[in-house]
Amino acid sequence: MSETVSEPSAPADPRAPLRVRHDTRMRLLTVEAITDITPRMRRFRLTGDMAGFASLGHADHIKAFFFPEGVEPKTPPIGPRGAEFAPGERPEMRDYTPRYWNVAEGWIELDFVLHGDGPASGWAAAASIGSTLVIGGPRGSLVVPAAFDWYLLAGDETALPALGRRIEELPAGAPILAVIEVEDEAEEQRFETKAALTLRYVHRKGLPAGNNSLLLDALRTAAFPLGAAYAYIAGEAAMAQALRAHLTEERGFDPAYIKAAGYWRLGVADAHEDH
Repeated sequence: MSETVSEPSAPADPRAPLRVRHDTRMRLLTVEAITDITPRMRRFRLTGDMAGFASLGHADHIKAFFFPEGVEPKTPPIGPRGAEFAPGERPEMRDYTPRYWNVAEGWIELDFVLHGDGPASGWAAAASIGSTLVIGGPRGSLVVPAAFDWYLLAGDETALPALGRRIEELPAGAPILAVIEVEDEAEEQRFETKAALTLRYVHRKGLPAGNNSLLLDALRTAAFPLGAAYAYIAGEAAMAQALRAHLTEERGFDPAYIKAAGYWRLGVADAHEDH
């Protein structure tokens, strides 16, 4: 009689990112405070019903809804395909990183880049205390374990909310190399963190956003720490793809430990791509 012997299963990868799903909720919030973080970055504190809100990953995003002129912002019902809007009332939608929030106190803070065009930037430029905004989500979180030897962060100013949140949330002593592209010195942000942060800004100084090699050039010349790293790259889509290719093809990064998010694409409205 033969005996069946079960092969031991492979141990789970302790560094594998974990996806967590959340219930989708729509919220109608009111602007309580406005702060200009830099000349081109404006932070809004929005108040309202935040019950059940959860955001476990630094790169989570909520949907912000910008209604046509003359349409009163309101929360729509949620159907099988998501939010259901009446004909002629469907808003434009954009993704934003939850920067700070407090469920018990009923507020959330979102950062908007003031780039002068588009429904989101237009809303941010015109909004005042008492203005309203409908948000939904996050629908899910990608949780990256604090199990890497070091962390690489790279992106343009559209990624600053996610990059800043990651810098602040990583544990004490965690080595971080962050390379961030902004227009000039006035757009640089500083962060309170217990992590071991090396922060480098590169300045466009009039070069076109999304159509330059500043971040790629900076990474090519950067000295990387030893050990296994997790890389988070975000910003213009072609830039994010180029940085990902550099890390995998020239710097020996494990593709499984790279998240490259295209927050926007040069010349394309409302583009968002993940790789």
